[in-house]
Amino acid sequence: MEGTTPQSPKVVGPGDGKTGFLGSIGVRFMIDGAEAGARFSLVEHPMSAHALAAPLHRHRREDEYSYVLAGTVGALLGDAVVIGKRGDLIFKPRNQWHTFWNAGDEPASILEIISPAGFERFFVELSALGGVAKAQPDPQALSALCARYELDMDMNSVPGLIARFGVRFPGEPVHRVAA
Repeated sequence: MEGTTPQSPKVVGPGDGKTGFLGSIGVRFMIDGAEAGARFSLVEHPMSAHALAAPLHRHRREDEYSYVLAGTVGALLGDAVVIGKRGDLIFKPRNQWHTFWNAGDEPASILEIISPAGFERFFVELSALGGVAKAQPDPQALSALCARYELDMDMNSVPGLIARFGVRFPGEPVHRVAA
């Protein structure tokens, strides 16, 4: 393919990849956009029981595909509520308000395919800020971060999501979930 450089084969083992904490869920970086010719990136999100991953938000540039590795994951996609279990794929299209959470009593984990790539860098920057909950005392830093990645985030949605779905925000760190 013109304009791309062939990549070396890569195996990402269960302990490989940098990790971070986004304030409610974890992130493990598996394949970044540079490795995939900017076509996609792949991260893992481990979640403690009943953790809300994020406030309602929408991506203007990318689609997300969440493959449930372990546990039960709920998602609010527009007005629809869906529940995914191990082996299910949840599609979160760009320009749709959404959020997701661990809908079970045990840790859960998803593989998140982000297409096109680039949004994985948002997770790097958010983790450096200490996550959504820690960045919130400085709403300008969070707002600037969201603007750089063309992400709309509704922090005011959190209390209603907590009440509606019985989740907590922020969550507790979970680094590995047995599949």
